[in-house]
Formats: sequence, C-alpha cells, structure tokens
Amino acid sequence: MTSTSYTKLRWKLIAITLCFSLIPLFALGYVIHDQFSKSYEEKLTSNLVLVVNSKRDTIDMFLNERVVQLQNLANTHTLAQMTDQTYLNSLFDIIHNTSRSFIDLGVIGPDGSHEAYSGPFDLRDVNYKDEAWFNQVMLKGVYVSDVFMGFRNFPHFIIAVKRREAGKTWILRATIDSDVFTTLVRNVRSGKLGDAYLVNRNWELQTSSRFGGKVLSKATLPEYSGGRPVDICKWTESGTTHVAAITSLSLTDWKLVVTESPGEELSPLLRVQSMVYLLFLICACMIFAGTYLTVASVVGKLKAANDERAALDATLMQSSKMASLGKMAAGVAHEINNPLSIIRESAGWIRDLINDGELDGFEALDDLNEAVSDIDRHVERARTVTHRMLGFARRMEPAQEDVDLNILAKQTVAFLENEIKYRNIEVVFDLDSNLPLITTDSNQVQQIILNLLENSIDAVAENGSITLESRVEGSFIAMGVKDTGTGILPDQLTKVFDPFFTTKSAGEGTGLGLSIIYSTLNKLGGKITVQSEHGQGAVFTFFLPLSGVVHDS
Repeated sequence: MTSTSYTKLRWKLIAITLCFSLIPLFALGYVIHDQFSKSYEEKLTSNLVLVVNSKRDTIDMFLNERVVQLQNLANTHTLAQMTDQTYLNSLFDIIHNTSRSFIDLGVIGPDGSHEAYSGPFDLRDVNYKDEAWFNQVMLKGVYVSDVFMGFRNFPHFIIAVKRREAGKTWILRATIDSDVFTTLVRNVRSGKLGDAYLVNRNWELQTSSRFGGKVLSKATLPEYSGGRPVDICKWTESGTTHVAAITSLSLTDWKLVVTESPGEELSPLLRVQSMVYLLFLICACMIFAGTYLTVASVVGKLKAANDERAALDATLMQSSKMASLGKMAAGVAHEINNPLSIIRESAGWIRDLINDGELDGFEALDDLNEAVSDIDRHVERARTVTHRMLGFARRMEPAQEDVDLNILAKQTVAFLENEIKYRNIEVVFDLDSNLPLITTDSNQVQQIILNLLENSIDAVAENGSITLESRVEGSFIAMGVKDTGTGILPDQLTKVFDPFFTTKSAGEGTGLGLSIIYSTLNKLGGKITVQSEHGQGAVFTFFLPLSGVVHDS
C-alpha cells in the first residue's frame, strides 16, 4: 500500500468511528433537549392559563362587587331618599371611604336627566337620553360600559342599575376610577417583556398596555380562532417570540390579554442549553482526539507490519534467487571450464610452436604471438568469472575463529594500497577502538570488505575519498564503506543485490559481486544495507552478529 492509501484508510476509519460515536450522542442530546423544551413550554403555557384564569376571576369579582353594591343601594333606598342631595352626599361619602374605586354617584330619571348627583364634577344639567349606555341599561337593567372619554374628558367607564318604584323607573349610576382598575390589571405583568391589558370587542384598549399604547388605542394582536375558555396564540415581532393568553370576562364583552416572552421565561433553559452544547463540544473533541490517536496507532502498526512483511518477502525472494542462481551458476561454470581448458591448451601449443622456432619466417608471427597473448588473457578472465560463480554456488560451512574486524579492514586496505595511491584516493578510518572480537570466518569477511572496497574505488575513479567506519549496533557489529562517488539512482537501489545487475558500463563488471556478498552474509548470520543519493556517493553497511563474542584477554 502507498502512503496515500494509508492516509485514506486512516481518515475512513476515523470517519466511521466518529459516525458511530457522535451520531447517537447528538441524537440523544437532541431528543432530550427537544423533550425538555416541549415540557418547559407546556409548563409555561399551563402557568399562563392559570394566571389568566385567576386574574379574570379577580376582575369579574371586582365588577360583580360594584354591581351588587349599586343594586343594594338602589333596592334599599327609595327614590325620595336618593334624590335628597344631602342624603346622597352623605351616602356617597360612606361608599367612597369604604371603596376608592367610585368617583361619583348619580340618580337619573327616565328622561335621562340628573335628579341628584354627588361627585367632583358639575353634571347636574347633563342629559344622557341619547347616550348608548342609557338605552342599554333601560333595556337590560344592569350595564357595564366600555371605557370612554364622555363629559368628564378622561378615560372612565360606568356601572348603572335600573330600579322601578311605584310605577316610576330611575337609574343609579356610578363612575369607576380607571386608575384603580388599571392597577388591578397591571399586577398581572411578569418579567421585562410581559404585559397585561383589557380590550373590548373592537380590540380597543380598556387599560393601558406596556408596549401596545394608551387607553382607547388599537391593540395589535394576531388573529386567533377563539371559542375556548382560554385561547393561546403565538407570534414573532422584531425577532422576539411572544405568547398570549386571552379570555373573556363574564359581565362585559371585554377580554383579558396576558402576554409573556418564552425567551425570557426560558432563559434558565437557554443557559443550561449553552452549557450542554459546550459539554457536547468538549465530548466530541475528546472522542475525535481519542479516535484519531487510536486509529493512527492502529494504521501505524498495520503499516509497520506490512513493511516488515514486504521486507521479509523481499528477503525470501532474494534467498530464492540466490539458491536458484547457485544451482545454475555451478552448471554454467562447469560447462564453460571444459572449453576454456581446451582453448588454453591450444593456445599453449601454438605458443610452444612459436618458442621452438618452428614458425620462423612466418610473416604474421608477431600478430600470431599477440593473438595468443590475448587468448590467454581472456581465458584467464573467463576462468576468474567461472571461479566466482563456483564460489557463489558452493555452500561451504564458514570457519569459526576469533576476528578483530578493525585489523581485518586495515589489512584488506593494504592489499589495494597501490591502486589507491595511483588514483589519488584518500582512505579514512573511523573505527571504534573498543570494538569486541567476534567469532566468524575471517576469509569470507575479508572477501566482503575487499569487494566493497573495489566497488568504491571504481565509483570514485580518482581524487575522492573512502571512509571505513565500525561500531556496535544492538546485537550486531556494523562496518560501513562510504565513498564520494557518483552514487546510485533511486530506482536501482532495490536491484543492486540482484545477480548480474551492475551499474558499470558493459564489459566492466559481472554483476555478481554484491550478490555474492549478500549470500555470504546470509551464511554468516549477517545482513547488508545500502544508502545513496545520486551524485553524492553511497554507503554500504554490513552487519555481523555479536553472538559468540570472544573478549580479548
């Protein structure tokens, strides 16, 4: 798998895990919040209905008391008594002292004119025959009017009762103080956005509204169906939601309206909601962090396992190649050695003829002598190749002896001293002086070092440097051969240990050197690695096990 594939797998697992973790969490939170909000709003509505019913009963009781009070006055007093101004004044004083809601008291005859009046206004000469309330009370017997300006020129309403006495009809009329009545209604208000007021059948305010205007102005309420004891309607104005409870009074056509803002009443719920959202956000972040770390760890371990398996597969494949190549190399070497022997013997016979003088006088004798030398040289080269192939094919058990890897490296460099000086190459030793002795086959190890040095010399060519370094790494002793040559291309790094693969020009290398090193190290229980950047040289590092270490006494 590529790095992109692992990245996609990681985010896919994270997405799946988060879906199964967060969706139920948020679904549960939504259901709980929704149910709690509905319950809270239902509770708010039911409380509003209770308040409206209670205040409606209070207002009805207030009006009923005033009506009953007037009826008792009319029924317990004769017209003669009530038209006696002195008696009426004393009676009004008694009523006014016990109930501040009465502003004045008047006795009106059947023609609509005052027969007696007690109060702060001069209304003795006023005739009410053409007023709507006069006709209503004459028709119904009891009448509570809407708020109006009237002759007093300020908002008020009246309560009037009719009395028949000895064939004569008269009316006892009282003016109710609207301020006292307004205060009674205003006490229903709650909160900064709550309001309470009375309206008549034409939705004209009978008491002032906190936000809707003054008395007798038009109230602004949405349409509602009506027909129930208490109607609930909702609307939004200027981004604020309002809830109104509306109910009718029993003695008049008035309606009591009480409004509240759910946002204000639900403010504790909104604070809890904000805390819940914050808590859910923190939980979501924790779940995401835990999911990311867990998935990253699992994918990392999976990647490491796949890399390890790929390396093992490559090692097994390389070993299989080496085993197959070993068998093939042995056969090829034996098949080539026989004709090479015959060629060498024939070349030797020709050389003997030349040396014995039997070919004296032959015009191309010098050319023939040079051709025999070329044959010997190329036969020797071919024998060297077949010798290497046979050595690669043999599975000899390595000898066991105490080896100082530092000394062995210096001795091997000495073999190539002339070549190194000729090419003006600097050899640098960076060897661990405390390197322990190991038990291994010194000849095979020396052959490994020699092959690596020859490759480095060929890579450097001239005027470069080669560094040999040794150290202990875990349970291995490592030795690296570093050069300043041309390096190896990235796509060639995985092929350098393959048989017959070479970076040299055609005819300059067999491609078996590194393969033989790889095979030899496997038999010795070691391994080899390569690091290189093209144009900046290469580092070949081989490792030999410390098991069976022999400490120098």
